[in-house]
Amino acid sequence: MPLAPYRGRRLPRRLVQLYAGLALYGASSALIIRGNLGLEPWNVLGQGVGDLLGLPIGTASIVIGAAVLLLWIPLRQRPGLGTVSNVFVVGLAIDATTAAVPGPHSLAARVCLLAAGIVLNGAATGLYLAARFGAGPRDGLMTGLHQVTGRSVRLVRTAIEVAVVAAGFALGGSLGVGTVAYALAIGPLAQLFLRVFALPAAGCRPPAVAGTTP
Repeated sequence: MPLAPYRGRRLPRRLVQLYAGLALYGASSALIIRGNLGLEPWNVLGQGVGDLLGLPIGTASIVIGAAVLLLWIPLRQRPGLGTVSNVFVVGLAIDATTAAVPGPHSLAARVCLLAAGIVLNGAATGLYLAARFGAGPRDGLMTGLHQVTGRSVRLVRTAIEVAVVAAGFALGGSLGVGTVAYALAIGPLAQLFLRVFALPAAGCRPPAVAGTTP
């Protein structure tokens, strides 16, 4: 997508949106982790890989993101600034937030952390995707497979999520009610916040739903 409609005063705002969104995404994922009621699908895999390699979950997320990015090559997907930034900023924010936020003991506090994490994760998704600097590695994998196989985005996304959860669980990742709650809520929340944080520009369509390449 051409950057011309966003030059000038819009570019600083887009950069702020991008990095604020990515940092918030990592921080909100850490809240879900600290809630200890089940992780979102990719962090189930991140936890499993982290346990296997002896890495913090955020660092494991960086490793997984880099590996997924390599899969873009045969799928002919083009990374943007947001794609590369996603790999590193989200993982670092996860590790920093999990180190700063202790895990609560009461069920009520854990439920609050889970709920806050899911809502903020949806806001973060809308924030960084609406900046239109490129999708994250996992979303690009989805759109690439959709284009190559001709299957629907819904089917491809579901297949990826199921495979990721199964692999993560096999490696020792945590499943729970939080995993289900995240899967049901993240789509509508991301769609809502994409509209909230959209940057209208002449000649450009509004941001697409979460999961498509901006």
